[in-house]
This record gives sequence, structure tokens and C-alpha cells, in this order.
Amino acid sequence: MTDTLQTNGFAWLTHGGLRPTRQRALLAELLVGDGKNRHVTAESLFAAAQDSGQSVSLATVYNTLRAFCEAGLMQEITVDGSKSYFDTNTHDHPHFYWEDSGQLTDAPAEELEIARLPKVPEGAELSKVDVVIRLRRR
Repeated sequence: MTDTLQTNGFAWLTHGGLRPTRQRALLAELLVGDGKNRHVTAESLFAAAQDSGQSVSLATVYNTLRAFCEAGLMQEITVDGSKSYFDTNTHDHPHFYWEDSGQLTDAPAEELEIARLPKVPEGAELSKVDVVIRLRRR
């Protein structure tokens, strides 16, 4: 996705083939309005919407984030099998997960080398490899 699409929430939505409803447009603008990539949880995006004075339910935020993922506009990264983060950068790249703050950040993709993956079982195909490197401050 180009930077020009990410600087406008409306264009970002239409690029993903989504109808720009009021709630989608609001959340899209919070996510990509300034052209920067974001790692958010549903709760942090809900809080940002509340801080901006907009009324949107937490259930709507969850549903909208799932729709953004299904449209290929975001990717979901699960940490600890229970906590989901949503990333506006859809290119393959590793992440740092900061255990002490619960923050997810991009790790430098050019420094990651995966030499070999296990053979996938018959009848399956490799869909995606998520790399989350867990860190804690000293």
C-alpha cells in the first residue's frame, strides 16, 4: 500500500473495497490519518476514539478491526494466544513484544534470517509465518 493511500482514511477504506461508514471512516482516520503505521489493540483504538470525542462501542471497534483484516488493510498479531494487536503495516515483518509495557513494535526485517522451516503436512500449505520476539527491559 502506498503512503498516499495511508494519509487518507477514506482512500484507505475504498482501496480495501470497504464501504466507508461513519464508524469505519472514524477508525480509519485514527489508524492511518497521519500516514504512520500503527500497532493497536481494540481497547487502545476504542480509547483513542473516545478521546477524540467520538461515540463508538467497543464491539464496533472489534468488528471493524476484523473487517479491516479481512479486507487486507491490516494484519492481526496474537501474543500469548489471547492478546491481539492489529498492525496497519501488512508487509511481512517481525515484531518486538515488550513484556513490561505490553507494547508491540516493528523489528528490523532486514536483520531477520530464517534458514529453514519444517515441512508442512500433506494437504496443507504455508499461509504465514509470524515472528514475535519477546523483550523485557533490564
